[in-house]
Amino acid sequence: MTTDEGVLFPAGPDGRRSTASTGRAVWADAIRGVDDEVASRVGAAKDWRKDYVDAVVAHTAAATRTAEGCVRVSRQGLASLADRMVFERAGQTRPVAEALAEGAPCESMSIKGEGDRRTELALPYRGHVLTGDALRRRLDTWVERGTIEPSCGAALHHVLDDPQQLDLSDSAFALMGAGAEMGPLEPLLQWGAHVVAVDVAKPRIWQRLTRLAREGAGVLTAPVDAAGAPGVDLLTETPEIAGFLLSAADGMPLTVGSYAYADGARHVQVVHASDALAELLLRERPGTSYAELATPTDAFAVPQDVVEDSRRRWGSRGWRGALQAPARTVTRGSLYASAYATSVPREDGTIVGIADVLVPQQGPNYTLAKRIQRWRAIAAQADGHPVSANVAPATATHSVMKNRLLAAAYSGAKRFGVEVFAPETSRVLMAALLVHDLRTQAPAPTHPDDLFVSGAAHGGLWRVAYSPRSVLGLAAVTGLPAALIRR
Repeated sequence: MTTDEGVLFPAGPDGRRSTASTGRAVWADAIRGVDDEVASRVGAAKDWRKDYVDAVVAHTAAATRTAEGCVRVSRQGLASLADRMVFERAGQTRPVAEALAEGAPCESMSIKGEGDRRTELALPYRGHVLTGDALRRRLDTWVERGTIEPSCGAALHHVLDDPQQLDLSDSAFALMGAGAEMGPLEPLLQWGAHVVAVDVAKPRIWQRLTRLAREGAGVLTAPVDAAGAPGVDLLTETPEIAGFLLSAADGMPLTVGSYAYADGARHVQVVHASDALAELLLRERPGTSYAELATPTDAFAVPQDVVEDSRRRWGSRGWRGALQAPARTVTRGSLYASAYATSVPREDGTIVGIADVLVPQQGPNYTLAKRIQRWRAIAAQADGHPVSANVAPATATHSVMKNRLLAAAYSGAKRFGVEVFAPETSRVLMAALLVHDLRTQAPAPTHPDDLFVSGAAHGGLWRVAYSPRSVLGLAAVTGLPAALIRR
């Protein structure tokens, strides 16, 4: 198939597929009727790549005022995107959801693992593998430093205390973007799960996935082409993937996970394809759960204790604060700014702060793609499905580190109290939280946005003294030598 087929942005009157106008319209549609002033502001933005950061912060603040409004925004955002995105094949254009109903299922293969099931939580960390008391001490240190939220530490302690949670021989996971660097495939297979893997047909990806399957203790099932080679394209073979997933791991409780990533506008396309498949499975396979990883570089509504901790750190800078004052004055507060410029009263009387951790260099398409996953988590939770949607730590993945500014900033982040995790640490950490969420199935939070607070492992970004963007460039300057050595 050509690149002009599959899941695509809609074409305008001039034939162009404008990602900016589509994204802007989706954000505006999502908030309309909840805060029409924000909807108008988004719709009137002239340079979306420049204006989107402030607009998304305002959007997040408006959506979190009421629980009902939060769910409404999520449903409206998903509906707006579904109404706009199209599936094109053989000259025919139609909605993606309509196309999913017409695909013949892919053929598949399965690999049964030959390894022993891992029976305890073991976390790779800085050249060591932490288990038992050593891991407990590390979790407690992270909580004390503000690297992870207390609820995250408690959840992981619970898994340590009840390792039977890690026996996943009765569970199936359909992973969109199964080979993602942050995805949970490897630990899930080690814990005995049946993993239904959807990823592109690239030999280097499937060599790794099949190796992990053989070394693991579970089962890996994957769609194959006519020659028996594994791999499918989420964008162009979406209908066939739908037919395959509806019966994959039949008879087992299924969790559908959205982990696919691509650069630029294609990220929105693959996330929408994944979301359309997730929506289908949630509707057609009773008992299906939903999982995703929320990026730490986004905007979140967080409780007052987090805000107060950040402000305490700001107030205790001591001599550093005095040295920073001239720079703040010269830059009119754009350097070394304090965090939490926006607070929002909710309908129940609580006040939440808006953690603004958006990074402009990641772009509006990345932010929309990650918000689509958050909207689906909220909508699925409102519909009664078990959901796991935890905030992951800043992680030195390939997609991040190939951006020179972000690579340098991550290298210098520790100067400002942020710990950047290695991918192998994040994978196991977040997979353990996923298992905990599915095994415990705690009641849905009173406010839907609190789904992203419970279990958050943000690496310290929510609790640092500074607005992250105000020190991004400074972190990059201090981290540049290390980033260059790494290259």
